Amino acid sequence: MAVNKPTGDNARKGAVRKRSQIATKIQGEDTWTKRSKETGEFMSQKKAPAATKYKGVREEQ
Repeated sequence: MAVNKPTGDNARKGAVRKRSQIATKIQGEDTWTKRSKETGEFMSQKKAPAATKYKGVREEQ
C-alpha cells in the first residue's frame, strides 16, 4: 500500500526561485556565489576551491 510523504520534512521540491548563483574567483580559486533576486545583493559564498554548485539554485546567464 502506498503512503503519502510526511509533511514538514523540510525537503525541497524543485528549484529555489528567489536566488541565483554565479561562478566567481577568490584569489585565483574558482567558487560559487549565491545572489538574492529580490535585492540583488550577494548572500553567501562557497569556500574556495568549490567544485560543486549550490543544489537547486539556478545559474545566472
